[in-house]
Amino acid sequence: MSVTILITRPEAEASRMAERLEEVLGDGVAVVVSPLLRIEYDGALPDLSGVNVLIFTSRHGVEGFCRLSRRRDFTCYAVGDATAEAARTYGLPAISAGGDATALLARIAKDGTQGPFLHLRGAHVAADVAGALGAAGHDAQDVVVYDQVEATLSAQARNVLRGAGVVIVPLMSPRSARIFFDQAGRITARLCIAAISRKVAAAVPEGAATLVDIAQTPDLPGILAVVQGQVGAAKRLEGGKRAL
Repeated sequence: MSVTILITRPEAEASRMAERLEEVLGDGVAVVVSPLLRIEYDGALPDLSGVNVLIFTSRHGVEGFCRLSRRRDFTCYAVGDATAEAARTYGLPAISAGGDATALLARIAKDGTQGPFLHLRGAHVAADVAGALGAAGHDAQDVVVYDQVEATLSAQARNVLRGAGVVIVPLMSPRSARIFFDQAGRITARLCIAAISRKVAAAVPEGAATLVDIAQTPDLPGILAVVQGQVGAAKRLEGGKRAL
């Protein structure tokens, strides 16, 4: 039974994930890249003179800010290690919360950091970080510096989903999950979903997938570990053992 990993992340994250998976899994698994979101940078920054702390919840937020400003003299918080690394590449000294938006807010509270805060975000977000900070008594605002525009699932991806093999789909946000199932149509393949969080898993329609596993950590290593486990289960199934 063939095993295909279908990556629907925006570029350049999709290609980076594909490379990581090919390094780890070797040639025994096919990887198909079909982004369902396209990043478009836009927007304008508010007056930064009163801002003390920048908050980034994605690499794209970092990129969007750095396209609009040359300033690098802020305290910065990043949702996870990859986003923090992207910020440091641009010369922004970022503190990684090592998790999701909840971990980010907890780290800011633990550090006792005072604003004003500015969250650089996309047009679509899973959590209202600025709103949560405002509710906690902080001066916080957000600004949209990029949009996540819906793209179309490729013919190659549709053919894989209409096949007879196992298709593993990593999903990184509730919105990308909804877009995937809206576009996928009738799926005949044995579908396995690797969800980065419980919110993403909840966006999977009931009965739409054979298997839905949630990452232990809401980051790339966590989602890669889920994919590796699902590939192993698929191979055991191919060997005659009940796994999926």
